[in-house]
Amino acid sequence: MTRIDGNLARAFWITAPGAGEIRTETVPAAGPGEAIVQALYSGVSRGTEALVFRGAVPATEHERMRAPFQQGEFPAPVKYGYASVGRVAQGPRELEGREVFCLYPHQSRYAVRADALHVLPDGIPAARAVLAANLETAINAVWDAGVLPGDRVAVVGAGTVGCLAAWLAARIAGCEVQLVDVLPARAAMAERLGVAFASPAQARGEADVVLHASATPAGLALALGLAAFEATVLELSWYGAGEQPVPLGGAFHSRRLALRSSQVGHVATSQRARWSHARRLGFALRLLAAPELDALVTSEGTLDELPATMARLASQPGGVLMHRVRYD
Repeated sequence: MTRIDGNLARAFWITAPGAGEIRTETVPAAGPGEAIVQALYSGVSRGTEALVFRGAVPATEHERMRAPFQQGEFPAPVKYGYASVGRVAQGPRELEGREVFCLYPHQSRYAVRADALHVLPDGIPAARAVLAANLETAINAVWDAGVLPGDRVAVVGAGTVGCLAAWLAARIAGCEVQLVDVLPARAAMAERLGVAFASPAQARGEADVVLHASATPAGLALALGLAAFEATVLELSWYGAGEQPVPLGGAFHSRRLALRSSQVGHVATSQRARWSHARRLGFALRLLAAPELDALVTSEGTLDELPATMARLASQPGGVLMHRVRYD
């Protein structure tokens, strides 16, 4: 581990599509209403961050896809990320010494507005709190999909967000939830989360609601095929640059299916009048009291290892769900 001065920090930067490095930066002193946070962990939101690492953010989305505290511009050089958990080293008295979540990139120490920090609820381990941003996305998706008690729900794609969406839907009274994935190993994950599992060939049809999170054309085709009459298929995947085939032939029209998108940048329409982004994130943090969610963190390493780790995650789809960065 490299030891540095207390006014300096180390941060992960994407320097070119497919390449990254650790840079040393000066941390400014905290001004009024600001805090200094010493990072404990950060999480790699694999789907989005792999696309960013590969330089696959479409030019039309460069502004809309900015992370809250991103530095630099797409495609590179850019400092990107939004799942940092740390301890307040300096700042408002009520925050000093508290463990907090912040939508900040992968950096060992940083100055940030105090109102951007979310204190971890009592009993929520800092190591688990890296899941907060992904869980917030899953909450928004379940709201967007309009899952109701008793619904038959299919979730296609057992990545981190898909697993979390299935876990949430399974806790709505009477819902029959099936998590569908091409990887047989995901069956063990589904069992730990208390959700039924199926391969694409075994997946049950006639679903009232289908959430698609595989980021593959085959997965979307399956999602449409599993939907019952006038059901909603909610697209959670973000594909980045390029075009994707969408099979709108067959029974799409005769079944009167609805294909909708969901994105965490806006609170779901059904909740927007009453829920702020801060309220939604606070809810996600409280839900992290569930110890079974620890299973979703399937890889861990240091900040120094992150350039090589990101190259591996971006080039080898499948396998790792959430990768956690540890700051020693």
